[in-house]
Amino acid sequence: MSETVAVLGASPKPERYSNKAIRLLREHGHTVLPVNPAQREIEGLAVTARVEDLKDVDTVTMYVSPAHSDSLLPGLLALKPRRVIFNPGAENPGLEKALQEAGIEVEEACTLVLLRTGQF
Repeated sequence: MSETVAVLGASPKPERYSNKAIRLLREHGHTVLPVNPAQREIEGLAVTARVEDLKDVDTVTMYVSPAHSDSLLPGLLALKPRRVIFNPGAENPGLEKALQEAGIEVEEACTLVLLRTGQF
């Protein structure tokens, strides 16, 4: 099943996990929306600057450090994705709890592993 996936903390650098996720998500047929306020284009895709500018997203995959992700809560609550995946290094227990309380599924997992093992 194809999903619309927002990649928060998307990087133009091919060696970064967020960039690898963008490429692998596309290979698996998903619509990818990179999010990064400092970029305009990544992997040929237009980049959205803010979570608040997104709509109709099934999954958000987080590549943002906990120090920066607390500020994303209002935008994520307004977006109401089906789930938010916290990749290794992006785990934020307070944010995860707030999302769960709002009825949003939370998963601590690696997007790349989920895709490669058919669990995405």
